[in-house]
Amino acid sequence: MPAQLSHRLIEVFDAVMRTGHLTRAAERLHTSQPTVSRDIARLEQVLGMELFERVRGRLRPTARALALHQEVARSFIGLERIEASALSLRDFAEGRLELACLPALAEALLPAATRHFLARQPQAGLSVTPLESPWLEQALSDQRHDLGLVERRDAPAQTTVEPLLSVDEVVVLPAGHRLLAHRRLAPADLAGETFISFAPTDPYRQQVDAMFAAQGVPRRLALDTGSAAAVCALVRQGLGVAIVNPLSALDRAGPDLHLRPLTLSIPFQVGLVRPALRSAHPLLDACREALQQACAEQLERLAALHALEEHPRKSPGQAAHRAAE
Repeated sequence: MPAQLSHRLIEVFDAVMRTGHLTRAAERLHTSQPTVSRDIARLEQVLGMELFERVRGRLRPTARALALHQEVARSFIGLERIEASALSLRDFAEGRLELACLPALAEALLPAATRHFLARQPQAGLSVTPLESPWLEQALSDQRHDLGLVERRDAPAQTTVEPLLSVDEVVVLPAGHRLLAHRRLAPADLAGETFISFAPTDPYRQQVDAMFAAQGVPRRLALDTGSAAAVCALVRQGLGVAIVNPLSALDRAGPDLHLRPLTLSIPFQVGLVRPALRSAHPLLDACREALQQACAEQLERLAALHALEEHPRKSPGQAAHRAAE
């Protein structure tokens, strides 16, 4: 491109091509007709070719001008799209919020929360990045996301955290298991059971092991895996029993996977994390409200399960299945 070619000359050229007249082009550009005429002559000089034929005081574009304007029009369409996007972002009718969380929360909590979020902001976008700990906490500390969900109450470095959900872990049992006759399960009820655990370094695994050790209850520790989804899948196959977070359990409950509360509390906590050094995203409040609504719905499902279990005429398996629906 010649060094003397400027955006102003291209803008004048586009206006003349669109209006077909120097005066109307000048009106469009809020300038004078002589100025437009000088700019067109300057553009032809810079490009070294004739763009218009002067016929009875009017400009007739040459074949080269028509071809050039096709390229200019594509460029202006791109600018118009950028302008429209900028206006949308200014009003935040559109926009994208970046959220990071543990994979279990991405599977069991985020789908319902996303539905509520988009109901509030139908033109908005939400990017969900599942990350395992400690990479999740590191990403949030590095200010790489607008929002985060963690299963802890203490905030990662350079962030703030607020409580979102607090509920107890539950026992998951396969269909036909003898313990389905119990409405609640004490650690002693699981004595001798084949137990499916999380990895030895997992904080929840350590809490569960400590509870059974304190109660003096032996188990058969046959299997361990790294996610609540995998634990539930193994339980569904009748390979053992497990204790998992209630969100993952509810998400997978059905005829072949049943839930029972424990008589002892193993808290499952979800915290909402905001980066301290990152500007607050204008869609953050809408996302927070959607997450709170999704959590409230999960608590209602758990409460329905517990209520059904209080009625002896309901079979335990039927109660768990109906509450999960």
